[in-house]
Amino acid sequence: AGSKTYGPMYTFHLGSRPCVVLSGYQVLKEALIDKAEEFSGRGDFPAVQMWSKGNGIVYGTGERWRQLRRFAIGTLKNFGMGKRSMEQRIKEEAQFLVAEFRKTQGQPFDPTFFLSCAGSNIICSLVFGERFEYTDEAFLTLLDLINKQSFSLLPQLLFVFPNIMKWVPGPHQRIYANYLKLAKFVGERLEMNRQSLDPNSPRDFIDCFLIKIQQEKGNPSSHFNEDTMAKTTVNLFFAGTETVSSTLRYGLLILLRHPEVEEKLHEEIERVIGDNRAPCMDDRSQMPYTDAVIHEMQRYANIVPMGVPHTVTRDIEFRGYSLPKDLNVIPLLCTSQSDPTQFRNPNTFDPTHFLDEAGRFRKREAFLAFSAGKRVCLGEGLANMEMFLFLTTILQNFRLKALMDPAAIDLTPESTGLGSIPRPYQFCLLPQ
Repeated sequence: AGSKTYGPMYTFHLGSRPCVVLSGYQVLKEALIDKAEEFSGRGDFPAVQMWSKGNGIVYGTGERWRQLRRFAIGTLKNFGMGKRSMEQRIKEEAQFLVAEFRKTQGQPFDPTFFLSCAGSNIICSLVFGERFEYTDEAFLTLLDLINKQSFSLLPQLLFVFPNIMKWVPGPHQRIYANYLKLAKFVGERLEMNRQSLDPNSPRDFIDCFLIKIQQEKGNPSSHFNEDTMAKTTVNLFFAGTETVSSTLRYGLLILLRHPEVEEKLHEEIERVIGDNRAPCMDDRSQMPYTDAVIHEMQRYANIVPMGVPHTVTRDIEFRGYSLPKDLNVIPLLCTSQSDPTQFRNPNTFDPTHFLDEAGRFRKREAFLAFSAGKRVCLGEGLANMEMFLFLTTILQNFRLKALMDPAAIDLTPESTGLGSIPRPYQFCLLPQ
């Protein structure tokens, strides 16, 4: 709403600090893509800084961030972020998820827990080299920590009023405590990996990091140490668990509201995949409607509306304004996804936003669910694989049944600070 009042760029003060907000596709593109380097700094969230001190991928800054990111992308690629092995893991997890869903026997249930388990297990298999049963104690503790952390309004207040909030008791103190618990969990896994490490055949992300630490031992200015490793790993969990599971949960609710869309998805799945084999990523190119629906789910659900704050890396001129180095910049990604000059019906769920006249899938520049430029989301390829394989596997096995008239389903999100999540709901899955 701010941009309607203030235009595509406006400044407001967070406590004592000026902060520039960017909104609308045009200005976001100019900043994040055309001037990617200048806008690639990371704003500081005091709640996170208390713990991460600029370490890790999501909140790291400067040269350390560049090296970590390069390493993470390389490692995740080797473990098949976008390669076969990762696809295999997601396909397996999708079958475990379907098996859990079967146990509901067509009775009403809330999918939140199962979808979180599935999303988190993908990150576990990447980082720890293994998945967990949905009943595993350690795994459930981990999930609980991530859930508590991800969608809390207080971190935003902490970002705004760091000096005051340090002294105010409340959930942000718990955020810090949760980070420490998560780091402890990661630390224990790290120790297990170290005991059985074979430098010639790394099993997972942690092994790769341990090997890298060994290689850099003689380099005093190296950014690779156990502290950075724990923080990077925790970052991967936060970034990778809730985002996919919340989008899927929103996606299923959208399908309950639009049974005609679900019907078309079933037709495409039946035509391209049939029911004798599991869906795989090669199917996607032949399934433009499904691809469009998934993109539209991400656009409409807008799970991370704000984008994580950036900072300007040097003094620059931008759109006639002088922006000083280290100025905080908030890219309102949601304003690109709902920009009426880019999407015909921005406030309506409409898969044709991502289809051309001939029904082929079409990419949209204004689709910024994963941000853009130097800070584009590390997990974009992984998230898209999960969305495609989880959704098609669920729909290959079940039909969705709403507990009320579809037209009465409320799609307005519960806004919880940093993210939009769908209101809790129940539905039935009927095996087919």
